[in-house]
Amino acid sequence: MNSLLFSLGACGDPRSGGRWLLSPMHGFFLLPFVAGTLGIGIFIFDTVCPLQFAIAVLYVVVLMAATYSQRRGVLIAAAACVVLTVLSYLLAHGFKFEGTAPLRSVMSLTAIGITTFLALKNLSANEHLRETERERANLARFFSPQLVDQLVEIDTPFSVARYQPAAVLFVDMIGFTAYCSRMKPDAVLAMVRDLLALLSASVFSHHGTIDKFLGDGLMAVFGPPIPSPLDATNAALCALDILQSIDRWNERRHRPGDAAIRVAVGIHYGDVVQGDIGSDERLELTVVGDTVNIASRVEGYCRTLDAAVLVTDAFVDSLHAEGSDNLAERFADQGHHILRGRAEPIHLYGMRRFASPKIAYALGVPDR
Repeated sequence: MNSLLFSLGACGDPRSGGRWLLSPMHGFFLLPFVAGTLGIGIFIFDTVCPLQFAIAVLYVVVLMAATYSQRRGVLIAAAACVVLTVLSYLLAHGFKFEGTAPLRSVMSLTAIGITTFLALKNLSANEHLRETERERANLARFFSPQLVDQLVEIDTPFSVARYQPAAVLFVDMIGFTAYCSRMKPDAVLAMVRDLLALLSASVFSHHGTIDKFLGDGLMAVFGPPIPSPLDATNAALCALDILQSIDRWNERRHRPGDAAIRVAVGIHYGDVVQGDIGSDERLELTVVGDTVNIASRVEGYCRTLDAAVLVTDAFVDSLHAEGSDNLAERFADQGHHILRGRAEPIHLYGMRRFASPKIAYALGVPDR
């Protein structure tokens, strides 16, 4: 009941068809007043009415109105109804417990108790539903819709760190600063939004999760929090799909004099630790470990080798282990290289940039 719409004759805001539109704040103050007035009216009627029936049962209407004030309001209203029921009995019958009057009072108190229980149960269900929707909306920023459904269903606690293998993918726009130097700020923002939306769609369509956005790129993980037997394969297909999508995007938005947008993709496969990090005020679900650092360095090395995609030997071995031999063979051997911050050389495999989407189609890249 986020907003209340009351019809008060033909007056009011003309945009509401002659009705007064009351905000939640107005309703918050109005309903307790209505409930209190109704409760006093029932108390007086129950006390002075000569009719022989459980008039106090009408207090359930007061409890229903009190649900707008959430749990505390229901409990206060329930306590007040019980007090008024007992007080009405004492004023009308004193301490005599004869005839049907005690039975009627017990029926009224029972009705109040049952209504209070149902009202609290309904509030709890609504709170759980709202919390689930908030959780779903938050997860949808980083996980695919299918994975969101699974995570909500199994209620996975992310506060517990997970240690498991994963394919970590970094993708970044090449020459972002130079490309945007002649663009207006709002045009830059619009372009980045479109780029990140395109990259996110490729990640989600291949069962990956977005760990974080990195300005003009992102970091994606394939595996955590729910691993699959094809995590490396999904990461490779995602990289190929990104290249194809970027080529298509360039074709759609190409204007004379504009340079084509290019991206670099780096992937590594290894063990990571996933958990929430940060302070009590701000927590972030992420993966950390040497695998993440290597994947980032591999993506940065794409510019040195002029490669669209660079992957490590560990990633290629994972493709073979998953039975994706044909996919692994598309990455050409680039030899051993010492990456920034690394003491030991790493064996890299790469893929050149597609000249057009037709080449991607010939390679068997999925077309979305």
